[in-house]
Amino acid sequence: MPIRTNRGRAAVYRRLWGWPMRSPTHLVGTIILVAAIMIAAGMLVPRLAGDGGVGAASAGRPESTTDSAPSGSDEDADPTLDRETLPTRLSEPLVTPTSAEPAPEALRVAEQWVAAWLTPPEDGSVDTWLEGMSPYTTEEFLPQLRTVDPDNIAATKVVGAPEAHESYTSSVQVKITTDGPALLVTVIETDTGWRVTDYSEDSG
Repeated sequence: MPIRTNRGRAAVYRRLWGWPMRSPTHLVGTIILVAAIMIAAGMLVPRLAGDGGVGAASAGRPESTTDSAPSGSDEDADPTLDRETLPTRLSEPLVTPTSAEPAPEALRVAEQWVAAWLTPPEDGSVDTWLEGMSPYTTEEFLPQLRTVDPDNIAATKVVGAPEAHESYTSSVQVKITTDGPALLVTVIETDTGWRVTDYSEDSG
């Protein structure tokens, strides 16, 4: 039967609000119920809001067509582009060394370097051995010679005149004949004169 008077409604409200206070059990149950309602609302509201946002974004997005060309395809390329005008990796051609008669100073430095190379240090020190070659060696190449053990050098002396194997205006490869393997010594022209920058045994 519906409640038609204000007094009756007030009595019902008093009974509802007073129910949690009747016992500790009612109070705990009411707190748990309220907490469960708040948690459920906190989980549902973001989902509903997210679904609404996705729908709105989908509605405002234009439909994609299957015949549209992908970005970066050949259809987007400029047909007027001349590939021959693109810069190359090398802007200038490589400079070919110019052949020239071997400089006498280059031959002399190569022979002196080999003579120092074949001279074992009296104190057995590698530093002493390198010091004998330093006047004829580039500063960059001299530290690399520390990997060589002078005791492993088979030859002991130069037995032939130096011969130009390859000769250019600023570098000469000189063949030095010894009583062991012949050496090919590369000499370059520097600000301080001709200096040895490399060597190898002549396999020929």
